[in-house]
Amino acid sequence: MADLANCSRCGNLFVQTTRDICQDCYKEEEKQFEIVYNFMKKRANRQATIPEIVEATGVKEELIIKFVKEKRLRTTQFPNLSYGCERCGKEISEGKLCQACSNELSGDLKHQHDVEQVKKMHEMREKEKANQTYVAVDKGKKDRKF
Repeated sequence: MADLANCSRCGNLFVQTTRDICQDCYKEEEKQFEIVYNFMKKRANRQATIPEIVEATGVKEELIIKFVKEKRLRTTQFPNLSYGCERCGKEISEGKLCQACSNELSGDLKHQHDVEQVKKMHEMREKEKANQTYVAVDKGKKDRKF
């Protein structure tokens, strides 16, 4: 079911389906895409970088990066379309993180998972110790009746 939302670009109220922008902004975005794509499809411009495209077309850098992330502008066709890793800023052509940052975060997550597993095992051992009951038996004394 569709919800009412404010357009993330212009702030106008619209019925949100799959996009976070209104129909008017979507049409404007498509016009911007056509400008960029027409510039890029020329053989001489296929090696252009994002700053060069911004300078030549006037389209905002964020919008061009969005087109690349959505794979509307493919890095296989246009090899110099790269943008900064969201963590370290190193140039990448897909995803949000470079390989080094991704590996580092994966390692950190694995380490945290291992720490939690050790903590769970320690807690289980402590519970087992708490549940053990010790009974003292006095073997030296015979049965006494009181």
